[in-house]
Amino acid sequence: QAQLVESGGGLVQAGGSLRLSCAASGRTLSDYAMGWFRQAPGKTRESVAGISRNGVGTFHADFAKGRFTISRDNTKNTVYLQMNSLKPEDTAVYYCAARLFSRTSVVFTSEGDYPYWGQGTQVTVSS
Repeated sequence: QAQLVESGGGLVQAGGSLRLSCAASGRTLSDYAMGWFRQAPGKTRESVAGISRNGVGTFHADFAKGRFTISRDNTKNTVYLQMNSLKPEDTAVYYCAARLFSRTSVVFTSEGDYPYWGQGTQVTVSS
């Protein structure tokens, strides 16, 4: 079972950038499809991006397209979310999630697809 730890959150002004990292331990990251989700105050958790085990397949939510990029470095057991042109509405707790899967190119996009979750990292974007 993977243990996931997010980092890289913080306070940034609108228009700025952050790169979130999700480090995995306990099992090699290449066994897992990965995803990023977020939850803003008073809202349900929503999908941000997903990436297949081999990094070939990716998914980005409509609000993330053109601004956010998911990537992974399996040699470092780490998944990243590069966030550019941040907006105040991007303020949320960001979570990474993992799912063991046999096929290497499949991307999962739903919260229910992922059994393993990190504790989250807060991202606050000021106007």
